[in-house]
Amino acid sequence: MDNFLVTLIFMAVIGAAIGGVTNHLAIKMLFRPHKAIYIKNWRVPFTPGLIPKRRDELAKQLGLTVVNYLLTPETFRKKFFSKDIQEKVEQFVQTKVEETIFTNDKTIQDWLSLAGFSNMPATIEQKVEAIVEGQFESVKNTLSTKSIRTLLSADIQNTIDAKIPVAVDHILEKGEDYFLSPEGELTIKAMIDDFLSSKGSLGGMINMFLGDSSSLMSKVQRELIKFLQKPGTSALLTKIFTQEFEKLKDRPAMDFLQDIRFEQLLSNLQTYVKEQLAVEERLNYPISHYWPEGNSWMKETVIPQAIEKAFVKAEEKLEDVLERLNLQEIVREQVDSFPVEKLEELVLGISKREFKMITVLGAVLGGLIGIVQGLIVYFI
Repeated sequence: MDNFLVTLIFMAVIGAAIGGVTNHLAIKMLFRPHKAIYIKNWRVPFTPGLIPKRRDELAKQLGLTVVNYLLTPETFRKKFFSKDIQEKVEQFVQTKVEETIFTNDKTIQDWLSLAGFSNMPATIEQKVEAIVEGQFESVKNTLSTKSIRTLLSADIQNTIDAKIPVAVDHILEKGEDYFLSPEGELTIKAMIDDFLSSKGSLGGMINMFLGDSSSLMSKVQRELIKFLQKPGTSALLTKIFTQEFEKLKDRPAMDFLQDIRFEQLLSNLQTYVKEQLAVEERLNYPISHYWPEGNSWMKETVIPQAIEKAFVKAEEKLEDVLERLNLQEIVREQVDSFPVEKLEELVLGISKREFKMITVLGAVLGGLIGIVQGLIVYFI
C-alpha cells in the first residue's frame, strides 16, 4: 500500500511537471525563438516561433480586420460627422474668429506682418504706380493713333455740331459789343493809323481826302458793326467753323497735345492717386473699423454655412480619402516592422496572469493524468 501511494504521488508529480512545463514551453514558443536557427543549411524545427514565423500573415489579417471592422467609413461618420461634433466645431471657429479678428486691437497691417507681408503698403503703392502708368500709356497710345472722330461718340459730335451756330452768334455778339466800346474804338483807330502809315505818301493823301482819323474811325466802326450784324456773316462763320471742325476730327488728338509735359503729368497723377488711397494710413485700423457688422455676419451666416458645407463635402469624400490612405497597408507595414521583442513584451504584459493560469492548469491536468495512470497501473 505504501509503495502504491509513493508511485501514485510520483506519477502525479511527474505528470504535473510535464503538463506545466509543456504549457509554459508552448506559450514561449509563440514568440521564441525570434529568429530561425540553422545548423549549416538545416533549419531547426519550430524555429522561429509561431508569431515571428507567421508575422506577414498576422500583419495582413490585422490590416483587414482594422479596415473591415474597426476603422470603417461608418465608424468615421459616427465619430466625426455627427451633429454634436459639427456644433462644437462651429462654436470653436466662431469663438476663435471673434477673439482673433473682431475683438482684437491688431490692425490690418499687424495681420499682414504676421503673415509675412510687412512691406505691403510699399508694395501696394508700387502696384498702383504701375497700374496708373500702364493706363496713362494706354491713353497716350490711343490719343496718338486714333483720330478725334473715332474718340468722340456720335452723340458728342452731333452736340458739338449743333453748338457751332450758337458759338458763332455769341462770338459776333461779343465782337459787336467790343467794337462799340471805347477800347474797340481805340483798336479801330490804331489799325487805321497803322494801315495808312504803312502806305507812305499814299496813305497821307488818303487821310487828307477823308478828313481826320476820328471821322474815318467812325465810318469803319459802322461798317464793321453792319458786317457783324448781317445774317450772311453768321452763316459764313458757321460754315467755316464747321468745315474746320470736320478737318480737325480726322487729325490725331496728340497733334494738339504736343506741348504737354506728359512725364510731369504722370508723376503728379501717381502722387495724387497715392495720396487719395493713403494705403499706410488705412491699414493702421483694425478690421472692425471698416466692418463693424462683420462679427455678427460671420457668426450668423458665414461660419455656419461654411462648416455645414465643409462637413458635407468631407463626408462625401470620406470613402475616397480612406481608400487613398490605404489603412490596410499602413497597419500591415506597422505590424510587419514592429519588433518581435516589443510585441512579446506587450502581449505578455497584458496576458501574464492568464498565461500563468494556463501553465498552472497544465500542471493540474498533468498531475490528474499522472494519478489516473498510477491507478490504472495499480489495478492492472
